[in-house]
Amino acid sequence: MSISVDHLSFTIEQLLEAAKSARNNAYIPYSGFAVGAVVLDSENRLHNGCNVENAAYGPTNCAERTALFRAIADGRKAGEFQAVAVIGDTAEPITPCGVCRQVLAELCEPNMPVILGNLQGAYQVTTVSELLPGAFSSRELKK
Repeated sequence: MSISVDHLSFTIEQLLEAAKSARNNAYIPYSGFAVGAVVLDSENRLHNGCNVENAAYGPTNCAERTALFRAIADGRKAGEFQAVAVIGDTAEPITPCGVCRQVLAELCEPNMPVILGNLQGAYQVTTVSELLPGAFSSRELKK
């Protein structure tokens, strides 16, 4: 499947560079594994996120969720996002965890591009629905 990102006001490389910059703010005293993310909203604003660890592990927050939650806190609404980019120091382009995939499915349109990258310059573009097919959503709660 070919995913178009030609309509975005930022290139894939610019979004990954913004995510890489956000990665520098990661709070990672336990794992040492920094991840950065950026959300592009419908008004062409970027919302940065990084992973924030906690000694109790459960309260740790991933970069993707931090960026999405920041966008919501900045006044954006669910469905008002154009793309998400995430980057980490992995051999292959990094992929979101299951919790982040569920949050993406909740806050983003199913066909929204998700750009997955690594520090070596490799990336792939996928969509929210490809990351979590058959996602549980508010539609099920209304039945």
